[in-house]
Amino acid sequence: MMKDCIFCKIALGEIHTEFLYEDEYVVAFNDIHPVKPVHVLVIPKNHIAEFIAVEDTTLYQHLFTAVKKIVGEKELQTKGYRIIVNGGGAQDVDHLHVHIMGPVSPSNHE
Repeated sequence: MMKDCIFCKIALGEIHTEFLYEDEYVVAFNDIHPVKPVHVLVIPKNHIAEFIAVEDTTLYQHLFTAVKKIVGEKELQTKGYRIIVNGGGAQDVDHLHVHIMGPVSPSNHE
């Protein structure tokens, strides 16, 4: 864990956030600055800077299990959704996180 990382603090419960999903590897919660009606972040509990820094590939399974569960619970499979992972300095927080956003229609590309 990195002591100054906001996502580490959320994962540890130091910053109160309602989890929409949690297992031994990841947690999911609503983004505080949503760009769509549904905007959920899925993060690993351990500090990992970005996607390519993952060493234990079991984490990928847990990330995408959480994504699948959130998409289903939010009924986005029939409304359209986007899954985004930023890296290489493109992320606002240097802690791996997956954005789930929706609804997104084919003609609505923002």
